[in-house]
Amino acid sequence: MFKNLTVYRMGPDWTATAAEIAAELDKGRFVECGASQQKSMGWVEPRGEANAPLVEVVDGQILLKLMTEQRVVPGSVIKKRTEEIAAQIEEQTGRKPGKKQIKDLKEQALHELLPMAFTKQSTTRVWIAPQERLLMLDTGSQSKADEVVTLLAQTFRGLSMSLIQTAMSPTAAMTHWLGTGEPPYNFTIDRECELKSTDEMKSVVRYARHNLDTDEVKQHIVSGKVPTRVALTWRDRVSFILTESMALKKVAFLDVVFEGAVSVDKGETFDADAAIATGELIQLIPDLVEALGGEQIIGGVAPATPAPETPPTAPHPAADHAPPWDV
Repeated sequence: MFKNLTVYRMGPDWTATAAEIAAELDKGRFVECGASQQKSMGWVEPRGEANAPLVEVVDGQILLKLMTEQRVVPGSVIKKRTEEIAAQIEEQTGRKPGKKQIKDLKEQALHELLPMAFTKQSTTRVWIAPQERLLMLDTGSQSKADEVVTLLAQTFRGLSMSLIQTAMSPTAAMTHWLGTGEPPYNFTIDRECELKSTDEMKSVVRYARHNLDTDEVKQHIVSGKVPTRVALTWRDRVSFILTESMALKKVAFLDVVFEGAVSVDKGETFDADAAIATGELIQLIPDLVEALGGEQIIGGVAPATPAPETPPTAPHPAADHAPPWDV
């Protein structure tokens, strides 16, 4: 259900119920792009069934789903049409359009081409954990997360959100883990990472399906490269890649999570998947925050989170058819 995770702390003043959330979402239901509209965003049924609720509540967790549709016009097509219009103007007036006029011509070309463009749709799941005051987005892209957060703030009056801030940056923590070969409590280091140099060369080293507890990896750390992503597994239950921005990518639930699970009818699959995913991840998040030195709240106090079983050792500080043009 969740392949990625970007985690936000919600402010204390927003206490909307599921019914109140649904009423606001209903005002912003998804509508497909008009002929000349480049982008449309709106809310759809999380369950994926027509006429289902816009808000699903599973074991106290609130689930929403945002649909984004875009008309896709390749840049090369816009450029070609802009050049055609510019050539027509030059032929009619005897002068080449200036830079400012070319910019306007690009907009004109785009609006001419939009009605012919096919559309591309994508969805982003939103998960609200009211008790923990957390809001999670199923995306590892910060630009996409910013877009969704902006829409949420516009939709819900009084809702404030900020990215979880920890005492130690993910980069500093990952550097310690790889440099010492000591993973944080409740986690193991897997076989994938990316290291980047901080000098002007900006060199990158990537490891995939490779043992990371080696002298070679440690030497990269000593020479100044820093990890920007490291693959981890939490309690032998959930694997993921931690990024430098604390986003979780490639989230995967391991077989042990499903041991003893009861078979359900097709209509109950959504509820079962949601219960498993949120039940595991809501425990993983505080463990990860603790592994990064604990949460830092600017101008406030962080809500209590479950304590780890033993104190962790902290490191030292597409479309079905082709478009009407060749790409």
